[in-house]
Amino acid sequence: MIHGKRVGIVMPAYNAAATVSDVLARVPEGLADEVLLVDDASTDGTASVARALGIDVIEHAQNRGYGANQKTCYDAMLARGVDVVAMLHPDDQYSGALLPELVTPIVDGEYDLMLGSRFCGLDPRDGGMPQYKFVMNRLLTWSQNRAMGT
Repeated sequence: MIHGKRVGIVMPAYNAAATVSDVLARVPEGLADEVLLVDDASTDGTASVARALGIDVIEHAQNRGYGANQKTCYDAMLARGVDVVAMLHPDDQYSGALLPELVTPIVDGEYDLMLGSRFCGLDPRDGGMPQYKFVMNRLLTWSQNRAMGT
C-alpha cells in the first residue's frame, strides 16, 4: 500500500517462463499489494514458474490473444479492489524498476493515468526487443500515421 492506495501489478503472459523471474526481481519490494499473471495458454510452463515465485496465476485454457489477456488482467485486479493497476510484461521488454515512476503520480493524485514507452529516450533493442519486432513496429506505426494523416 502506498499513501493508503492498494497497488496491483498485472502481467499478461505468453511463453515467459524463462524471463518472469528476472522481471519480478526488478520490481521494488513493497510496491505492489497484489501481483497477478494471466497465462494465455503458454506451452513452456509459464504458469508453474509464476506460481513457484509466489505470483497469483489465472490460466486461459486456450490462447485468446493479447487483448483478451489484458481484459482478464484488469477485470481480475479490479475485482480484488485495488486502487491502481500497473501492467508489466513478463517477457523482459520493460523494466519493473521503473514502475514507481509511473505509479507514484497516480497514487499522489497528480494523474489518473500514466503511460510508459520503451521507444522514448532509449533504444528498445537495448532492453531485449528483437530487431525484427523493432523494424516491424516502426513500419506499422509509420503506415498508420500516413493513413491517418498524423
